[in-house]
Amino acid sequence: MPFAALLLSAFLHASWNALLKRERAPEAAVAGVLSFALLFAVAAALAAGRPAFETPAALRWALAAGVFEGLYFVTLAAALARADFGVVYTVARGGAMLVVWPTAALLLRESVSARGALGASLIGAGLALTTIRAAGRRVSGAGMAFAVACAGAIAGYHLCYDRALAAGAHPPPLFAVALATALPLVAGSLRGRLRHGIAFRPGSAMRLAFGGLLCTGSFLLFLSGLAAVGAGAALTLRNTSIVFAQGLALLLGERPTRAQAIGASLVAAGAALVSSG
Repeated sequence: MPFAALLLSAFLHASWNALLKRERAPEAAVAGVLSFALLFAVAAALAAGRPAFETPAALRWALAAGVFEGLYFVTLAAALARADFGVVYTVARGGAMLVVWPTAALLLRESVSARGALGASLIGAGLALTTIRAAGRRVSGAGMAFAVACAGAIAGYHLCYDRALAAGAHPPPLFAVALATALPLVAGSLRGRLRHGIAFRPGSAMRLAFGGLLCTGSFLLFLSGLAAVGAGAALTLRNTSIVFAQGLALLLGERPTRAQAIGASLVAAGAALVSSG
């Protein structure tokens, strides 16, 4: 069941990221998605009906995860505003894997195998192919830099969530506290843009609410899987979303080069090897 939950989480995650890419102003729309996700997460936490955090350390890790969540939402939206969805998603998710996998092995004492090392190598090769061949093709240097920063933020919140769960946090309140911490950071990043007004497509409120629902469902499924299988394996299984993202990119009208498609496939294959190793 944890593996099925993580795969469903991967699909939902790629879906709400694709919805965000469709908005005219992703950097503003992400605040709407986050706000709705927070409402859904609070509702889920209240429905859980049990102590949210069994130890003070669990709450501290939840707050730390929230800081990384805020950075994630800001850098993700900034990258999507400047680069193709397929490229951003591959770099952000695959790059996070390259950070989390060795960190989980070295600091959290999760097991390492030859198959896992080969998988990490494939991820690195796939990212290199994706980023090098993406240069100059609707991907600015700033867009790529934000995607790389997004990868670091993803790695940070995954590790913090893992520690929070180990310290006694329960998934719904953990996610609610993290989002409540992230929202002021995202709102602060919009301060200058709000003065000039923001244009949304008709029906944006409904789409942002739906995106918030997908985001909440994705993260709650992920946290349930994370508690069962550990940070390294959970992130690699979640990164099968890279495959879903490439299909969604086609629906968005993007046409990746052959090199980008091969690179995304290498990242997904590497993630599968790491998780099975």
